[in-house]
Amino acid sequence: QVQLVESGGGLVQAGGSLRLSCVASGTIFATKTINWYRQAPGTQRELVAYITSSFSTKFADSVKGRFAIFRNNAKDTVYLQMNSLRPNDTAVYYCNLQLRGLAYWGQGTQVTVSS
Repeated sequence: QVQLVESGGGLVQAGGSLRLSCVASGTIFATKTINWYRQAPGTQRELVAYITSSFSTKFADSVKGRFAIFRNNAKDTVYLQMNSLRPNDTAVYYCNLQLRGLAYWGQGTQVTVSS
């Protein structure tokens, strides 16, 4: 059974940094694209960034130049490095992968950026 567990969220002042982690189990992690989404209260979940099995990456325009994503296949872990955080980055952050037409999600980790 596929499981994703996020960690690393917290409260940070604007301009600060956080690193989120997503640990996966139950699948061949190295072959999967891993996505990071976020959802702020009253908004739809949005794609923030992803990293493919070949280490290609893509970012939402709102986080380009501030966020980085990387993976450690030996640890079945993907990281989202978030720098220069802004109050509007406040959201619950989720990692996600697709497998055989199904979407798997972690429980999410709360990121709160104070002004």
